Amino acid sequence: MTKEKKIAIWLTWLFIWPISFYGLYQYWEPSFQNMMADLFSFAILIGIVALFPLVFKEGPIFLIQGVSLAVFLYFGLFIEVLLTQFGVVFLMIKMRISRQDLYRLPLNMLVFLVTSISGAAIYYLMGGQHGSEAYQTVYDIIPILAYALTTFVSNQILIKLLGLFLMKRPFQWIDRATLWEIYTTLLILPVGFVLYRLYADMGLAAVYYVGIPFAFISAMMMLYYKSRQLNSYLQKTSEIGHELTGRLKESEVMDLFISRLVKLLPIDFTYIYDVIDQEKLKMTRFYKAQQQQNIPQFFLEKGESVSGAVLQQRKALQYHRRDQWKKQNREGIPEEGESLISLPVFRNDEIVSVITVVSKEKRTFEKFQYMIVDILSNYLVIAMENAKNYEETKNQSERCPLTNLYNYRYFEEQLEQTFQIQQNINRPLSLILLDIDHFKSVNDTYGHQSGNEVICTLADWLVEMIGEKGVVARYGGEEFVIMLPNYSVEESFQLADEVRRKIASKKIILQEHMLGDKEESLVLTASIGVASYPEHCEQPLELVRHADRAMYMGAKQKGRNKVAVYQSNKALAE
Repeated sequence: MTKEKKIAIWLTWLFIWPISFYGLYQYWEPSFQNMMADLFSFAILIGIVALFPLVFKEGPIFLIQGVSLAVFLYFGLFIEVLLTQFGVVFLMIKMRISRQDLYRLPLNMLVFLVTSISGAAIYYLMGGQHGSEAYQTVYDIIPILAYALTTFVSNQILIKLLGLFLMKRPFQWIDRATLWEIYTTLLILPVGFVLYRLYADMGLAAVYYVGIPFAFISAMMMLYYKSRQLNSYLQKTSEIGHELTGRLKESEVMDLFISRLVKLLPIDFTYIYDVIDQEKLKMTRFYKAQQQQNIPQFFLEKGESVSGAVLQQRKALQYHRRDQWKKQNREGIPEEGESLISLPVFRNDEIVSVITVVSKEKRTFEKFQYMIVDILSNYLVIAMENAKNYEETKNQSERCPLTNLYNYRYFEEQLEQTFQIQQNINRPLSLILLDIDHFKSVNDTYGHQSGNEVICTLADWLVEMIGEKGVVARYGGEEFVIMLPNYSVEESFQLADEVRRKIASKKIILQEHMLGDKEESLVLTASIGVASYPEHCEQPLELVRHADRAMYMGAKQKGRNKVAVYQSNKALAE
Protein backbone atom coordinates (compact mmCIF):
# COMPACT_ATOMS: atom_id res chain seq x y z
CA MET A 1 0.00 0.00 0.00
CA THR A 2 1.28 3.49 -0.85
CA LYS A 3 2.30 6.02 1.78
CA GLU A 4 -0.42 8.40 0.58
CA LYS A 5 -3.14 5.82 1.20
CA LYS A 6 -1.85 5.11 4.70
CA ILE A 7 -1.89 8.83 5.52
CA ALA A 8 -5.43 9.08 4.14
CA ILE A 9 -6.56 6.22 6.42
CA TRP A 10 -5.09 7.90 9.50
CA LEU A 11 -6.64 11.26 8.63
CA THR A 12 -10.04 9.65 8.00
CA TRP A 13 -9.85 7.87 11.35
CA LEU A 14 -8.81 11.04 13.19
CA PHE A 15 -11.80 12.86 11.71
CA ILE A 16 -14.55 10.20 11.91
CA TRP A 17 -13.71 8.17 15.01
CA PRO A 18 -13.75 10.91 17.72
CA ILE A 19 -16.84 12.58 16.25
CA SER A 20 -18.68 9.26 16.03
CA PHE A 21 -17.81 8.31 19.58
CA TYR A 22 -18.84 11.69 20.92
CA GLY A 23 -22.11 11.56 18.97
CA LEU A 24 -22.94 8.04 20.15
CA TYR A 25 -22.21 8.96 23.74
CA GLN A 26 -24.32 12.11 23.60
CA TYR A 27 -27.26 10.33 21.97
CA TRP A 28 -27.39 7.30 24.28
CA GLU A 29 -25.86 8.84 27.43
CA PRO A 30 -24.96 5.44 28.93
CA SER A 31 -24.76 5.13 32.69
CA PHE A 32 -21.74 3.31 34.10
CA GLN A 33 -23.00 3.28 37.66
CA ASN A 34 -22.77 -0.20 39.22
CA MET A 35 -21.75 -1.58 35.82
CA MET A 36 -17.96 -1.27 35.86
CA ALA A 37 -17.31 -4.82 37.07
CA ASP A 38 -19.68 -6.22 34.42
CA LEU A 39 -18.22 -4.13 31.60
CA PHE A 40 -14.70 -4.95 32.72
CA SER A 41 -15.57 -8.67 32.63
CA PHE A 42 -17.04 -8.38 29.13
CA ALA A 43 -13.95 -6.43 28.03
CA ILE A 44 -11.66 -9.15 29.41
CA LEU A 45 -13.73 -11.80 27.61
CA ILE A 46 -13.46 -9.91 24.32
CA GLY A 47 -9.72 -9.49 24.86
CA ILE A 48 -9.28 -13.24 25.48
CA VAL A 49 -11.32 -14.15 22.38
CA ALA A 50 -9.17 -11.73 20.34
CA LEU A 51 -6.12 -13.85 21.22
CA PHE A 52 -7.41 -16.66 18.98
CA PRO A 53 -7.85 -15.18 15.49
CA LEU A 54 -8.13 -17.10 12.24
CA VAL A 55 -5.57 -15.45 9.96
CA PHE A 56 -6.26 -15.17 6.21
CA LYS A 57 -4.52 -13.11 3.55
CA GLU A 58 -7.73 -11.03 3.33
CA GLY A 59 -7.41 -10.26 7.05
CA PRO A 60 -7.94 -11.91 10.44
CA ILE A 61 -11.26 -13.23 11.73
CA PHE A 62 -11.76 -13.13 15.48
CA LEU A 63 -14.85 -14.55 17.11
CA ILE A 64 -16.17 -11.60 19.11
CA GLN A 65 -19.51 -11.52 17.27
CA GLY A 66 -21.16 -13.54 20.03
CA VAL A 67 -19.87 -11.35 22.86
CA SER A 68 -20.61 -8.13 20.95
CA LEU A 69 -24.18 -9.37 20.26
CA ALA A 70 -24.77 -9.96 23.98
CA VAL A 71 -23.25 -6.56 24.85
CA PHE A 72 -25.30 -4.77 22.21
CA LEU A 73 -28.60 -6.37 23.19
CA TYR A 74 -28.20 -5.55 26.86
CA PHE A 75 -26.13 -2.35 27.03
CA GLY A 76 -26.79 -0.65 23.68
CA LEU A 77 -24.74 0.62 20.79
CA PHE A 78 -22.24 2.86 22.57
CA ILE A 79 -21.02 0.15 24.96
CA GLU A 80 -20.91 -2.40 22.11
CA VAL A 81 -18.80 -0.05 19.97
CA LEU A 82 -16.52 0.76 22.91
CA LEU A 83 -15.81 -2.88 23.74
CA THR A 84 -15.52 -3.92 20.09
CA GLN A 85 -12.92 -1.20 19.50
CA PHE A 86 -11.08 -2.50 22.56
CA GLY A 87 -11.16 -5.97 20.99
CA VAL A 88 -9.69 -4.59 17.74
CA VAL A 89 -6.78 -3.04 19.67
CA PHE A 90 -6.20 -6.36 21.45
CA LEU A 91 -6.25 -8.17 18.09
CA MET A 92 -3.65 -5.84 16.57
CA ILE A 93 -1.40 -6.37 19.61
CA LYS A 94 -1.80 -10.12 19.20
CA MET A 95 -0.97 -9.87 15.48
CA ARG A 96 2.20 -7.89 16.32
CA ILE A 97 1.80 -5.63 13.35
CA SER A 98 4.94 -3.86 12.19
CA ARG A 99 5.40 -0.12 12.12
CA GLN A 100 4.68 0.11 8.40
CA ASP A 101 1.44 -1.82 8.96
CA LEU A 102 0.12 0.33 11.81
CA TYR A 103 -2.48 1.73 9.41
CA ARG A 104 -4.36 -1.55 9.94
CA LEU A 105 -5.35 -0.41 13.44
CA PRO A 106 -7.37 2.68 12.39
CA LEU A 107 -8.62 0.85 9.30
CA ASN A 108 -10.05 -2.04 11.33
CA MET A 109 -11.45 0.32 13.96
CA LEU A 110 -13.32 2.21 11.23
CA VAL A 111 -14.61 -1.02 9.65
CA PHE A 112 -16.00 -2.28 12.97
CA LEU A 113 -17.42 1.16 13.79
CA VAL A 114 -19.34 1.31 10.50
CA THR A 115 -20.44 -2.32 10.89
CA SER A 116 -21.75 -1.73 14.40
CA ILE A 117 -23.67 1.43 13.40
CA SER A 118 -25.14 -0.29 10.31
CA GLY A 119 -26.40 -3.26 12.32
CA ALA A 120 -27.82 -0.99 15.05
CA ALA A 121 -29.64 1.18 12.51
CA ILE A 122 -31.51 -1.85 11.11
CA TYR A 123 -32.16 -3.14 14.62
CA TYR A 124 -33.76 0.12 15.71
CA LEU A 125 -35.79 0.46 12.52
CA MET A 126 -37.32 -2.93 13.31
CA GLY A 127 -38.23 -1.86 16.87
CA GLY A 128 -35.43 -3.52 18.78
CA GLN A 129 -34.93 -2.72 22.49
CA HIS A 130 -32.12 -3.12 25.03
CA GLY A 131 -31.75 -4.66 28.43
CA SER A 132 -34.19 -7.34 29.53
CA GLU A 133 -36.71 -6.02 27.01
CA ALA A 134 -34.55 -6.98 24.03
CA TYR A 135 -36.10 -10.44 24.01
CA GLN A 136 -39.52 -10.96 25.57
CA THR A 137 -41.49 -12.69 22.82
CA VAL A 138 -40.55 -14.96 19.96
CA TYR A 139 -41.09 -12.07 17.53
CA ASP A 140 -38.20 -10.17 19.12
CA ILE A 141 -35.85 -12.62 17.43
CA ILE A 142 -36.55 -10.91 14.07
CA PRO A 143 -34.72 -7.61 14.79
CA ILE A 144 -31.92 -9.61 16.47
CA LEU A 145 -31.44 -11.74 13.37
CA ALA A 146 -31.66 -8.62 11.18
CA TYR A 147 -28.93 -7.00 13.31
CA ALA A 148 -26.67 -10.07 13.00
CA LEU A 149 -27.23 -10.35 9.24
CA THR A 150 -26.63 -6.63 8.67
CA THR A 151 -23.37 -6.58 10.64
CA PHE A 152 -22.14 -9.63 8.72
CA VAL A 153 -23.08 -8.30 5.26
CA SER A 154 -21.82 -4.75 5.88
CA ASN A 155 -18.54 -6.14 7.25
CA GLN A 156 -18.08 -8.31 4.15
CA ILE A 157 -18.89 -5.45 1.76
CA LEU A 158 -16.40 -3.16 3.46
CA ILE A 159 -13.67 -5.83 3.46
CA LYS A 160 -14.19 -6.56 -0.26
CA LEU A 161 -14.23 -2.89 -1.27
CA LEU A 162 -11.18 -2.01 0.83
CA GLY A 163 -9.34 -5.01 -0.56
CA LEU A 164 -10.18 -3.92 -4.09
CA PHE A 165 -9.35 -0.22 -3.82
CA LEU A 166 -6.63 -0.16 -1.18
CA MET A 167 -4.90 -3.55 -1.46
CA LYS A 168 -5.57 -4.10 -5.19
CA ARG A 169 -6.92 -7.58 -4.49
CA PRO A 170 -9.27 -9.07 -7.11
CA PHE A 171 -12.93 -8.71 -6.13
CA GLN A 172 -14.53 -11.98 -5.11
CA TRP A 173 -17.76 -12.21 -3.16
CA ILE A 174 -17.20 -15.70 -1.77
CA ASP A 175 -13.66 -16.64 -0.85
CA ARG A 176 -12.14 -18.90 1.79
CA ALA A 177 -12.20 -16.20 4.47
CA THR A 178 -15.88 -15.46 3.76
CA LEU A 179 -16.82 -19.12 4.08
CA TRP A 180 -14.99 -19.43 7.39
CA GLU A 181 -16.69 -16.29 8.69
CA ILE A 182 -20.07 -17.75 7.75
CA TYR A 183 -19.26 -20.98 9.60
CA THR A 184 -17.97 -19.22 12.71
CA THR A 185 -20.85 -16.73 12.77
CA LEU A 186 -23.43 -19.53 12.64
CA LEU A 187 -21.59 -21.26 15.49
CA ILE A 188 -20.90 -18.24 17.70
CA LEU A 189 -24.07 -16.15 17.44
CA PRO A 190 -26.29 -18.71 19.24
CA VAL A 191 -23.71 -18.82 22.05
CA GLY A 192 -23.81 -15.01 22.18
CA PHE A 193 -27.59 -15.05 22.44
CA VAL A 194 -27.38 -17.56 25.31
CA LEU A 195 -24.82 -15.28 26.99
CA TYR A 196 -27.27 -12.36 26.72
CA ARG A 197 -30.19 -14.35 28.14
CA LEU A 198 -28.20 -15.71 31.06
CA TYR A 199 -26.72 -12.30 31.83
CA ALA A 200 -30.19 -10.76 31.81
CA ASP A 201 -31.30 -13.41 34.35
CA MET A 202 -28.16 -14.04 36.41
CA GLY A 203 -26.00 -10.96 36.04
CA LEU A 204 -22.20 -11.06 36.20
CA ALA A 205 -21.95 -14.78 36.91
CA ALA A 206 -23.23 -15.51 33.40
CA VAL A 207 -20.13 -13.90 31.89
CA TYR A 208 -17.99 -16.57 33.55
CA TYR A 209 -20.41 -19.45 33.08
CA VAL A 210 -20.63 -18.81 29.35
CA GLY A 211 -17.45 -16.81 28.83
CA ILE A 212 -15.01 -19.57 29.79
CA PRO A 213 -16.54 -22.12 27.38
CA PHE A 214 -16.74 -19.33 24.82
CA ALA A 215 -13.00 -18.74 25.09
CA PHE A 216 -12.39 -22.49 24.77
CA ILE A 217 -14.56 -22.58 21.63
CA SER A 218 -12.49 -19.74 20.14
CA ALA A 219 -9.24 -21.54 20.95
CA MET A 220 -10.54 -24.82 19.52
CA MET A 221 -11.70 -23.08 16.34
CA MET A 222 -8.25 -21.55 15.89
CA LEU A 223 -6.56 -24.92 16.43
CA TYR A 224 -8.98 -26.60 14.06
CA TYR A 225 -8.36 -23.94 11.43
CA LYS A 226 -4.59 -24.29 11.83
CA SER A 227 -4.80 -28.08 11.52
CA ARG A 228 -6.87 -27.67 8.34
CA GLN A 229 -4.37 -25.14 7.09
CA LEU A 230 -1.46 -27.48 7.84
CA ASN A 231 -3.19 -30.39 6.10
CA SER A 232 -3.80 -28.17 3.08
CA TYR A 233 -0.13 -27.15 3.01
CA LEU A 234 1.00 -30.77 3.31
CA GLN A 235 -1.29 -31.82 0.48
CA LYS A 236 0.03 -29.03 -1.74
CA THR A 237 3.57 -29.94 -0.74
CA SER A 238 2.97 -33.54 -1.80
CA GLU A 239 1.56 -32.36 -5.14
CA ILE A 240 4.59 -30.12 -5.68
CA GLY A 241 6.88 -33.04 -4.84
CA HIS A 242 5.23 -35.16 -7.53
CA GLU A 243 5.53 -32.27 -10.00
CA LEU A 244 9.21 -31.83 -9.22
CA THR A 245 10.10 -35.49 -9.65
CA GLY A 246 8.23 -35.52 -12.95
CA ARG A 247 10.48 -32.87 -14.53
CA LEU A 248 13.40 -34.05 -16.63
CA LYS A 249 15.68 -31.01 -16.81
CA GLU A 250 17.57 -29.51 -13.90
CA SER A 251 16.67 -25.94 -14.93
CA GLU A 252 12.98 -26.89 -15.16
CA VAL A 253 13.11 -28.51 -11.73
CA MET A 254 14.63 -25.42 -10.12
CA ASP A 255 12.26 -22.98 -11.84
CA LEU A 256 9.24 -25.07 -10.87
CA PHE A 257 10.47 -25.31 -7.27
CA ILE A 258 10.75 -21.53 -6.98
CA SER A 259 7.42 -20.77 -8.68
CA ARG A 260 5.51 -23.23 -6.48
CA LEU A 261 7.28 -22.14 -3.30
CA VAL A 262 6.47 -18.47 -3.90
CA LYS A 263 2.82 -19.29 -4.55
CA LEU A 264 2.61 -21.47 -1.45
CA LEU A 265 4.29 -19.12 1.03
CA PRO A 266 4.35 -15.31 1.45
CA ILE A 267 7.85 -14.88 0.02
CA ASP A 268 9.30 -11.68 -1.47
CA PHE A 269 12.90 -12.76 -2.17
CA THR A 270 14.41 -16.18 -2.88
CA TYR A 271 18.11 -17.01 -3.05
CA ILE A 272 19.62 -20.29 -4.25
CA TYR A 273 23.31 -20.92 -3.55
CA ASP A 274 25.48 -23.80 -4.74
CA VAL A 275 28.19 -25.00 -2.37
CA ILE A 276 31.77 -25.00 -3.70
CA ASP A 277 34.21 -27.35 -1.93
CA GLN A 278 32.20 -27.00 1.30
CA GLU A 279 33.92 -23.64 1.83
CA LYS A 280 32.13 -21.13 -0.36
CA LEU A 281 28.67 -20.31 -1.71
CA LYS A 282 27.95 -19.24 -5.26
CA MET A 283 24.58 -17.60 -5.93
CA THR A 284 22.98 -19.34 -8.90
CA ARG A 285 19.47 -17.88 -8.75
CA PHE A 286 17.80 -14.84 -7.28
CA TYR A 287 14.07 -14.28 -7.50
CA LYS A 288 12.19 -11.14 -6.54
CA ALA A 289 8.69 -12.48 -5.90
CA GLN A 290 8.24 -14.86 -8.88
CA GLN A 291 10.53 -13.03 -11.30
CA GLN A 292 14.06 -14.33 -11.80
CA GLN A 293 16.60 -11.49 -11.72
CA ASN A 294 19.84 -11.30 -13.68
CA ILE A 295 22.69 -11.43 -11.17
CA PRO A 296 26.44 -10.95 -11.50
CA GLN A 297 28.76 -13.60 -10.11
CA PHE A 298 28.21 -13.45 -6.37
CA PHE A 299 30.02 -15.47 -3.70
CA LEU A 300 29.77 -15.81 0.07
CA GLU A 301 32.49 -17.25 2.25
CA LYS A 302 31.68 -19.91 4.82
CA GLY A 303 30.20 -18.13 7.84
CA GLU A 304 29.52 -14.92 5.91
CA SER A 305 25.99 -13.50 6.05
CA VAL A 306 23.03 -15.69 7.01
CA SER A 307 23.46 -18.21 4.18
CA GLY A 308 27.16 -18.60 4.94
CA ALA A 309 26.32 -19.17 8.61
CA VAL A 310 23.98 -21.99 7.56
CA LEU A 311 26.85 -23.63 5.65
CA GLN A 312 29.16 -23.23 8.64
CA GLN A 313 26.71 -24.45 11.29
CA ARG A 314 25.17 -27.14 9.04
CA LYS A 315 21.70 -26.29 10.31
CA ALA A 316 18.76 -24.12 9.31
CA LEU A 317 18.22 -20.61 10.66
CA GLN A 318 14.91 -18.79 11.06
CA TYR A 319 14.36 -15.18 12.10
CA HIS A 320 11.15 -13.24 12.68
CA ARG A 321 12.47 -9.70 12.29
CA ARG A 322 15.45 -7.95 10.77
CA ASP A 323 17.17 -6.85 13.98
CA GLN A 324 17.71 -10.54 14.84
CA TRP A 325 19.95 -11.13 11.83
CA LYS A 326 21.03 -7.78 10.39
CA LYS A 327 24.46 -7.99 12.06
CA GLN A 328 25.12 -11.22 10.17
CA ASN A 329 24.05 -9.74 6.85
CA ARG A 330 26.96 -8.11 5.09
CA GLU A 331 25.85 -8.90 1.57
CA GLY A 332 22.89 -9.96 -0.46
CA ILE A 333 19.63 -9.52 1.42
CA PRO A 334 17.67 -6.30 0.68
CA GLU A 335 17.17 -3.71 3.40
CA GLU A 336 13.39 -4.17 3.37
CA GLY A 337 13.68 -7.86 4.27
CA GLU A 338 12.33 -8.84 7.70
CA SER A 339 11.33 -12.50 8.21
CA LEU A 340 13.83 -15.07 6.95
CA ILE A 341 14.31 -18.81 6.60
CA SER A 342 17.65 -20.20 5.43
CA LEU A 343 18.29 -23.92 5.31
CA PRO A 344 20.90 -26.33 3.93
CA VAL A 345 20.13 -28.92 1.27
CA PHE A 346 21.94 -32.20 1.96
CA ARG A 347 22.99 -34.95 -0.42
CA ASN A 348 24.92 -37.91 1.02
CA ASP A 349 25.49 -35.96 4.25
CA GLU A 350 27.10 -33.06 2.37
CA ILE A 351 25.53 -29.65 1.88
CA VAL A 352 25.08 -29.11 -1.85
CA SER A 353 22.92 -25.97 -1.74
CA VAL A 354 21.57 -23.32 0.60
CA ILE A 355 18.07 -21.93 0.09
CA THR A 356 17.18 -18.59 1.68
CA VAL A 357 13.69 -17.09 1.52
CA VAL A 358 12.83 -13.62 2.79
CA SER A 359 9.60 -11.74 3.46
CA LYS A 360 9.17 -7.99 3.90
CA GLU A 361 6.77 -8.60 6.79
CA LYS A 362 7.77 -9.36 10.38
CA ARG A 363 6.88 -12.77 11.84
CA THR A 364 5.67 -14.01 8.49
CA PHE A 365 6.80 -17.61 8.72
CA GLU A 366 5.26 -19.99 11.22
CA LYS A 367 6.92 -23.20 12.38
CA PHE A 368 4.92 -25.39 10.05
CA GLN A 369 5.90 -23.19 7.10
CA TYR A 370 9.54 -23.76 7.94
CA MET A 371 8.76 -27.48 7.93
CA ILE A 372 7.14 -27.09 4.49
CA VAL A 373 10.29 -25.45 3.06
CA ASP A 374 12.40 -28.23 4.56
CA ILE A 375 10.21 -30.95 3.02
CA LEU A 376 10.23 -29.23 -0.37
CA SER A 377 14.01 -28.87 -0.29
CA ASN A 378 14.28 -32.65 0.19
CA TYR A 379 11.96 -33.16 -2.79
CA LEU A 380 14.20 -30.76 -4.70
CA VAL A 381 17.33 -32.82 -3.99
CA ILE A 382 15.67 -36.00 -5.25
CA ALA A 383 14.25 -34.25 -8.31
CA MET A 384 17.59 -32.62 -9.18
CA GLU A 385 19.36 -35.97 -8.81
CA ASN A 386 16.79 -37.65 -11.06
CA ALA A 387 17.06 -34.85 -13.60
CA LYS A 388 20.85 -35.02 -13.53
CA ASN A 389 20.82 -38.78 -14.07
CA TYR A 390 18.26 -38.42 -16.85
CA GLU A 391 20.27 -35.71 -18.58
CA GLU A 392 23.45 -37.79 -18.33
CA THR A 393 21.68 -40.83 -19.77
CA LYS A 394 20.05 -38.72 -22.45
CA ASN A 395 23.37 -37.08 -23.25
CA GLN A 396 25.05 -40.47 -23.58
CA SER A 397 22.36 -41.66 -25.98
CA GLU A 398 22.42 -38.44 -28.04
CA ARG A 399 26.08 -37.50 -28.05
CA CYS A 400 29.20 -38.92 -29.58
CA PRO A 401 31.40 -39.89 -26.60
CA LEU A 402 34.58 -38.77 -28.41
CA THR A 403 33.60 -35.32 -29.72
CA ASN A 404 30.49 -34.56 -27.59
CA LEU A 405 28.72 -33.65 -30.81
CA TYR A 406 25.27 -35.07 -31.49
CA ASN A 407 25.48 -38.58 -32.87
CA TYR A 408 23.84 -39.49 -36.17
CA ARG A 409 20.88 -41.29 -34.59
CA TYR A 410 19.85 -38.16 -32.71
CA PHE A 411 20.62 -36.01 -35.72
CA GLU A 412 18.28 -38.10 -37.86
CA GLU A 413 15.43 -37.48 -35.41
CA GLN A 414 16.10 -33.75 -35.41
CA LEU A 415 16.31 -33.73 -39.20
CA GLU A 416 12.88 -35.39 -39.47
CA GLN A 417 11.29 -32.88 -37.10
CA THR A 418 12.98 -29.84 -38.62
CA PHE A 419 12.15 -30.97 -42.15
CA GLN A 420 8.47 -31.21 -41.22
CA ILE A 421 8.52 -27.74 -39.69
CA GLN A 422 10.23 -26.20 -42.72
CA GLN A 423 7.70 -27.85 -45.02
CA ASN A 424 4.80 -26.44 -43.00
CA ILE A 425 6.14 -22.90 -43.04
CA ASN A 426 7.44 -23.19 -46.62
CA ARG A 427 11.04 -22.35 -45.72
CA PRO A 428 14.27 -23.94 -47.04
CA LEU A 429 16.43 -26.46 -45.22
CA SER A 430 20.03 -27.22 -46.23
CA LEU A 431 22.53 -29.89 -45.31
CA ILE A 432 26.34 -29.82 -45.38
CA LEU A 433 28.23 -33.13 -45.33
CA LEU A 434 31.98 -32.83 -44.62
CA ASP A 435 34.71 -35.47 -44.86
CA ILE A 436 38.38 -35.05 -43.84
CA ASP A 437 40.70 -35.61 -46.81
CA HIS A 438 43.37 -38.33 -46.53
CA PHE A 439 42.42 -39.11 -42.95
CA LYS A 440 43.74 -42.69 -43.23
CA SER A 441 47.24 -41.35 -43.69
CA VAL A 442 46.91 -39.38 -40.43
CA ASN A 443 46.11 -42.60 -38.57
CA ASP A 444 48.86 -44.49 -40.35
CA THR A 445 51.48 -41.80 -39.73
CA TYR A 446 50.67 -40.53 -36.24
CA GLY A 447 48.52 -43.32 -34.77
CA HIS A 448 44.86 -43.68 -33.97
CA GLN A 449 45.10 -41.59 -30.79
CA SER A 450 46.31 -38.66 -32.90
CA GLY A 451 43.50 -39.40 -35.34
CA ASN A 452 41.02 -39.02 -32.49
CA GLU A 453 42.71 -35.77 -31.48
CA VAL A 454 42.26 -34.47 -35.05
CA ILE A 455 38.58 -35.41 -35.06
CA CYS A 456 38.00 -33.69 -31.70
CA THR A 457 39.80 -30.53 -32.80
CA LEU A 458 37.81 -30.33 -36.03
CA ALA A 459 34.57 -30.88 -34.07
CA ASP A 460 35.42 -27.90 -31.83
CA TRP A 461 36.20 -25.76 -34.89
CA LEU A 462 32.89 -26.62 -36.53
CA VAL A 463 30.87 -25.81 -33.41
CA GLU A 464 32.70 -22.49 -33.14
CA MET A 465 32.19 -21.64 -36.83
CA ILE A 466 28.53 -22.69 -37.08
CA GLY A 467 27.40 -21.40 -33.69
CA GLU A 468 23.64 -20.76 -33.63
CA LYS A 469 23.29 -21.01 -37.41
CA GLY A 470 22.63 -24.75 -37.36
CA VAL A 471 23.20 -28.15 -35.74
CA VAL A 472 26.53 -29.98 -36.01
CA ALA A 473 26.71 -33.78 -35.64
CA ARG A 474 29.25 -36.51 -36.21
CA TYR A 475 28.07 -38.58 -39.18
CA GLY A 476 30.55 -41.39 -38.55
CA GLY A 477 34.31 -41.92 -38.77
CA GLU A 478 35.87 -38.72 -40.07
CA GLU A 479 32.62 -37.33 -41.49
CA PHE A 480 30.51 -34.52 -40.05
CA VAL A 481 27.05 -33.24 -40.96
CA ILE A 482 25.60 -29.75 -40.48
CA MET A 483 21.87 -28.95 -40.65
CA LEU A 484 21.01 -25.36 -41.61
CA PRO A 485 17.34 -24.34 -41.24
CA ASN A 486 16.26 -21.36 -43.39
CA TYR A 487 19.44 -21.49 -45.52
CA SER A 488 19.05 -21.49 -49.28
CA VAL A 489 21.37 -23.36 -51.68
CA GLU A 490 23.46 -20.26 -52.34
CA GLU A 491 23.77 -19.32 -48.66
CA SER A 492 24.69 -22.89 -47.71
CA PHE A 493 27.32 -23.06 -50.42
CA GLN A 494 28.91 -19.79 -49.23
CA LEU A 495 28.96 -20.99 -45.61
CA ALA A 496 30.39 -24.38 -46.63
CA ASP A 497 33.16 -22.73 -48.64
CA GLU A 498 33.96 -20.46 -45.70
CA VAL A 499 34.23 -23.55 -43.46
CA ARG A 500 36.47 -25.28 -46.05
CA ARG A 501 38.83 -22.30 -46.25
CA LYS A 502 39.08 -21.88 -42.48
CA ILE A 503 39.90 -25.57 -41.99
CA ALA A 504 42.61 -25.40 -44.63
CA SER A 505 44.14 -22.28 -43.05
CA LYS A 506 44.53 -23.70 -39.54
CA LYS A 507 47.20 -25.92 -38.04
CA ILE A 508 46.47 -28.79 -35.68
CA ILE A 509 49.10 -29.39 -33.00
CA LEU A 510 49.40 -33.05 -32.01
CA GLN A 511 50.51 -33.60 -28.42
CA GLU A 512 50.29 -37.39 -28.32
CA HIS A 513 51.56 -39.28 -31.36
CA MET A 514 53.81 -42.24 -32.12
CA LEU A 515 56.67 -40.34 -33.78
CA GLY A 516 58.23 -39.20 -30.50
CA ASP A 517 57.91 -36.58 -27.77
CA LYS A 518 58.17 -33.54 -30.02
CA GLU A 519 54.98 -31.75 -30.96
CA GLU A 520 53.83 -32.29 -34.51
CA SER A 521 51.63 -29.98 -36.56
CA LEU A 522 49.59 -30.70 -39.65
CA VAL A 523 47.13 -28.95 -41.93
CA LEU A 524 43.87 -30.60 -42.91
CA THR A 525 41.60 -30.16 -45.88
CA ALA A 526 38.00 -31.27 -46.24
CA SER A 527 35.66 -32.19 -49.06
CA ILE A 528 32.13 -30.89 -48.66
CA GLY A 529 28.79 -31.67 -50.24
CA VAL A 530 25.67 -29.46 -50.08
CA ALA A 531 22.02 -30.30 -50.71
CA SER A 532 18.87 -28.26 -50.05
CA TYR A 533 15.13 -28.60 -49.68
CA PRO A 534 13.00 -27.97 -51.73
CA GLU A 535 15.38 -27.78 -54.72
CA HIS A 536 16.91 -31.25 -54.38
CA CYS A 537 14.52 -33.47 -52.45
CA GLU A 538 11.09 -34.09 -50.99
CA GLN A 539 12.12 -36.32 -48.04
CA PRO A 540 14.63 -35.68 -45.23
CA LEU A 541 16.76 -38.79 -45.84
CA GLU A 542 17.06 -37.82 -49.51
CA LEU A 543 18.72 -34.64 -48.28
CA VAL A 544 21.45 -36.70 -46.60
CA ARG A 545 21.93 -38.99 -49.61
CA HIS A 546 22.17 -36.08 -52.05
CA ALA A 547 24.68 -34.19 -49.87
CA ASP A 548 26.71 -37.41 -49.57
CA ARG A 549 26.65 -37.93 -53.34
CA ALA A 550 27.65 -34.32 -53.97
CA MET A 551 30.59 -34.67 -51.59
CA TYR A 552 32.00 -37.85 -53.16
CA MET A 553 31.26 -37.20 -56.80
CA GLY A 554 31.63 -33.45 -56.89
CA ALA A 555 34.38 -32.84 -54.35
CA LYS A 556 36.36 -36.02 -53.62
CA GLN A 557 36.56 -37.25 -57.21
CA LYS A 558 37.46 -33.79 -58.52
CA GLY A 559 40.57 -33.27 -56.39
CA ARG A 560 39.36 -32.84 -52.80
CA ASN A 561 39.40 -29.62 -50.73
CA LYS A 562 36.30 -28.53 -52.65
CA VAL A 563 32.63 -27.74 -52.07
CA ALA A 564 30.06 -29.29 -54.40
CA VAL A 565 26.29 -28.77 -54.64
CA TYR A 566 24.12 -31.73 -55.50
CA GLN A 567 22.40 -30.05 -58.43
CA SER A 568 25.69 -29.39 -60.20
CA ASN A 569 26.45 -33.14 -60.04
CA LYS A 570 23.03 -34.47 -60.98
CA ALA A 571 23.92 -35.36 -64.56
CA LEU A 572 27.12 -37.07 -63.46
CA ALA A 573 25.27 -39.07 -60.82
CA GLU A 574 22.78 -40.35 -63.36
